[in-house]
Amino acid sequence: MTAPTPRRVLVLGGTGAFGERLVRGLAREEFAVIVGARGLPRVEALAREVGAAAAQLDAEALTAEQFRALDAWAVVDASGPFVAGRWGVARAAIGAGAHYLDLADGRAFVAAFPAALDAEARAAGLVAVTGVSSTPALSCAALDALTAGWTGVDTVEVAILPGNRAPRGLAVIRSILSWAGKPVRVFLDGRWQERPGWGLTRRLRAEGLGPRLASLADTPDLDAVPARYGVRRSAVFRAGLEVPLMHLGLLVASLPLRVLPGLSLEPLARPVRAAASWLDGLGSDRGGMVAAATGRDAAGDPVAATWTLVAEAGDGPWVPSLPALAALRRLAQETVEPGARSAAGFLTLPEIEATFAPHRITSGIRVDRPAPVVPLFRRVLGEAAWAALPAPVRDVHAPRPGSRWKARRGWRAPQPSPPASSRASSASRPPRTAFPSAWRSRPTPPARPGAVTSAARASAAG
Repeated sequence: MTAPTPRRVLVLGGTGAFGERLVRGLAREEFAVIVGARGLPRVEALAREVGAAAAQLDAEALTAEQFRALDAWAVVDASGPFVAGRWGVARAAIGAGAHYLDLADGRAFVAAFPAALDAEARAAGLVAVTGVSSTPALSCAALDALTAGWTGVDTVEVAILPGNRAPRGLAVIRSILSWAGKPVRVFLDGRWQERPGWGLTRRLRAEGLGPRLASLADTPDLDAVPARYGVRRSAVFRAGLEVPLMHLGLLVASLPLRVLPGLSLEPLARPVRAAASWLDGLGSDRGGMVAAATGRDAAGDPVAATWTLVAEAGDGPWVPSLPALAALRRLAQETVEPGARSAAGFLTLPEIEATFAPHRITSGIRVDRPAPVVPLFRRVLGEAAWAALPAPVRDVHAPRPGSRWKARRGWRAPQPSPPASSRASSASRPPRTAFPSAWRSRPTPPARPGAVTSAARASAAG
């Protein structure tokens, strides 16, 4: 009996920081890998090392004919940058009859992708998925596991915290610099607001990593999380640099862009990458990721849950590539409905965590259920009197997380109508002043003996 022909997977940007790791991961599986990138010497060297095929390809000028000639079953774009409206690679893959995945972290790209390509993918009977990386694939898989069965989600916070000694891909640096200091739309305090990118800086304490600075990052999660989980209060995605000097340095460099949004730090990507390499000796090779949520569980009780990932010994850069590996496994093993979609919710957390095995990557979930706090008013009244109160009154004195109360100006409780005789007698009364009685004019009291009046002071002055 002949063995089935391995499915051919083309990895564009296969020599980059994340693409190379995906190539190595696929080479361990039952896939035939094609390494695609611009620089042929590096492509051929990596292909020889892992037993893959090599193809010199420019992601900016790809055609369906090129993909068709490579007979690819699936194409994974790990090259970037991912700019909304630039669907050339995805359309070429679909036109060649290949499934399409990408590691996009561009917020606008991921948001516009399904509407732009769904009809084409469905017509071809193919699957196209964007954002099959740390965000939104892994972050939403973790949040799905954390909030399963909850009746409501109040807050969500996700953070990526790489170690300083991890390799820095140029595409990632460009992405960060493209929005640092620029207005970023984020859901805070129950409403959409604009805050500066790399702002909202705070110190996070991640289990297994210690305290790290983290700041607002413009990622697809900022759109996907509020919509997917119906978040009531806030949903924030942060990223951090392990060395405080580097993190705060980027914060300071981004400050002028808050008042000059027409400028951009993106052209400085290569100098920033070179400068960062001078500080490689600082920090560690331990990185991680955190997803935390608060809300109400199935019984309506308050609950907080946190998922933490820790990557040891420089294995952090593997994490962005592993959701793509999990997605290819799924496409190879089961039938997936054709169409184009975001990776938010496409994979489960166990599917992604199953790819951690060859690496020094661990993850876990912690759930905290705070003891219920009995309001003081309830304790004073007693249970019988408390139960007799109207529900709105009880809610005011025992608010749940996410409750927002607002006074209405000019509201008065309805008053019973006076009897007809009273209305008739009141009609003859003079109108009452609008001022309280304490403010009405009163007769001037007589002067105290020996007191000097204002009139006496005026005559003395004359």
